[in-house]
Amino acid sequence: MSETRASVQASSRVGTNLAEAKGLAKSLPDLLVEARRVATTVLAGWHGRRRAGPGETFWQFRPFVAGEAPGRIDWRRSARDDHFYIREREWEAAHTVWLAADLSRSMDFRSRLALASKRDRAVVLLLALGDLLAAAGERIGLLGLSDPILSRNAAERLAETLTHFDTDQPALPSAMRLSRFADLVVIGDFLDPLDEIEARLAEYARHGATVHLVEIRDPVEEIFPYAGRTEFRDPETGALYTIGRAEQIAEDYRNRLVARRETLAATCRRLGWTYLTHRTDRPATEPLLALHARLSTRTTQGDRA
Repeated sequence: MSETRASVQASSRVGTNLAEAKGLAKSLPDLLVEARRVATTVLAGWHGRRRAGPGETFWQFRPFVAGEAPGRIDWRRSARDDHFYIREREWEAAHTVWLAADLSRSMDFRSRLALASKRDRAVVLLLALGDLLAAAGERIGLLGLSDPILSRNAAERLAETLTHFDTDQPALPSAMRLSRFADLVVIGDFLDPLDEIEARLAEYARHGATVHLVEIRDPVEEIFPYAGRTEFRDPETGALYTIGRAEQIAEDYRNRLVARRETLAATCRRLGWTYLTHRTDRPATEPLLALHARLSTRTTQGDRA
């Protein structure tokens, strides 16, 4: 009997995972469109990280300075007036940025106060960030799912990879592919046990990567508006928890949530990493702009991978 029950449960899990994967694949085209819109909005107000350096793309002409090699003078441009000019090319040195998003069942939550589910917002941020980084000439990969690529259509290729995503993937991917000086952006709700999360973060630190955590939270997960008899269900295990007067645990719940967040943020500060929080009742452009700024600052400081 126990073997039969286990077999039925295993089949049920496979069926559920397949349905979730199909649901994600079906929504990806719309999420990619939304990601492109968000990325375009951010890019319109972004001055970029352009500077002179090795590369093939023309950037600007600047006046020749005494002491420079005469061979650097652009004679065609200089012939237009009485000054000598140097043709400068844009600095191009691809950096590796790994991306990861928790797409487990807990991320499927969406309250009536939210603009999107946590999962959909995570995917939009991941694809939009991929689009911005690709435009900046960076190598991008999905940690644990794909190799890093250097391509202008990286967002589409990331979306294609996500169509084959296994919902049983861990919330925090393995550190195996990380290399020294690479960046890793992880987007999720970070609701796994703290000791498990910190153990995985320690692995990232040992590999020498710089990590940027983006905590996605539905507004009701923060304000806890429940009162009276309330039934809570764990989306991962299906376990039910019923409480007679939910308002009695509200303050303790909020305190625990803040303490968890402060613990993770303190870990990131200690390691020189970054930690962002984002609620799904706010525009996706807010965390994307902050992330892009932090990544661009790092990649212009000379740490290349």
